[in-house]
Amino acid sequence: SPRIPELCAGDRLTRDEFERRYDAMPHLKKAELIEGVVYVGSPVRLVQHGLPERILSRWLGWFQDQTPGVVVSGNTTVRLDQDNEPQPDLLARLPEGAGGRSRAAADGHLEGPPELVVEIAASSVSYDLHQKFHAYRRSGVLEYLVHRVDDGEVDWFVLERGAYRRQEMDADGILRSRVFPGLWLDVEALLRQHELALQAAIHRGCSTDEHAEFVARLAAAGPG
Repeated sequence: SPRIPELCAGDRLTRDEFERRYDAMPHLKKAELIEGVVYVGSPVRLVQHGLPERILSRWLGWFQDQTPGVVVSGNTTVRLDQDNEPQPDLLARLPEGAGGRSRAAADGHLEGPPELVVEIAASSVSYDLHQKFHAYRRSGVLEYLVHRVDDGEVDWFVLERGAYRRQEMDADGILRSRVFPGLWLDVEALLRQHELALQAAIHRGCSTDEHAEFVARLAAAGPG
């Protein structure tokens, strides 16, 4: 049979052809289809990506531990639509019974928009804040968190009437999820990589009545 062409950055492909080529390259760690264009992952730097991703993964994990039913995943390919198949650094989703709009397909891929997507980016010029930003917005990702490491900034966007609005921190320097009650982010702690303070913010958020009501709703909805 003819050799399957390799994925190359800048290729313009259908989603089916993107998946066919990606599956034929098991050595490739990360590739994404964004607005019909292929993006191939570059080597991951420790300070600018590896450490921040690990910390945010633990942050989501602490929340998941206290919120049965919420699904958290890392580096998972997501079929958003025919032109977009990103592989976000981290995501969190609700079960379908609790209103979640993503689902695991028969082949194991995630289909549909997760409720929260987290990306670690170098700066505001990254495609995470341009091409992917528009793809996530249009596909209905309700919350989009971008940690701009080189800029020393955190953007947490919330979808309102089809547009992303950047959330502002409260007086204590905390950003709070609207979709996941109790998911609180101490921005200064993240920038300083102070994990105990990050965990403390999650503990405070998960000690609220709002979080308790959320957990009860998830339990009533059941798995899915």
